[in-house]
Amino acid sequence: MTLSEKEKEILLTLAKESITGKAIRQKIPISEIEGRNLFKHCGAFVSLYVKEELRGCIGIFSEEEPLYMNVQKMALTAATSDTRFQPIEPDEMVDIAIEISVLSPRRKIDDISEISLGKHGIYIRRGIRRGTLLPQVATSQQWTVEEFLGHCARYKAGIGWEGWKTAEIYIFEAIIFRSSHKSGASA
Repeated sequence: MTLSEKEKEILLTLAKESITGKAIRQKIPISEIEGRNLFKHCGAFVSLYVKEELRGCIGIFSEEEPLYMNVQKMALTAATSDTRFQPIEPDEMVDIAIEISVLSPRRKIDDISEISLGKHGIYIRRGIRRGTLLPQVATSQQWTVEEFLGHCARYKAGIGWEGWKTAEIYIFEAIIFRSSHKSGASA
């Protein structure tokens, strides 16, 4: 899937309106949501940055809802319910940058050589334990494939540094785009 610049702009606006509560107070009519890709059923992550510091990141792989709805829900959840952070305060909105990662379906792999850093995100599952890291994390941290897997296994899935060796590993790709915190008012 590809997204037009207009579709990306709409998703960023919907995310911002969800965080500020505008989308809750005043339901956005479906007729105002342009772009056929926004109605496709796919997962998404929304990451929030205040002054370039991560302040929330929540996502969903579920393809039960259309993309635009997943983005709205994940934006609000990232702003209010990421347990690693305090909820976003209204005065932080002027400095907020919103990053959206639109996810491809996951694909199970049998060999870690199939992981291409910067291209693939990873999802690890062992029993009821699971964890994921987005594609951009490995490159921003300059990790090797083994470090990428180790961090995901230890810190996200909670199965220890080498827990990935006995877990199911899935890869996925993402269309990643973000707003600038400079303008504050527009996403």
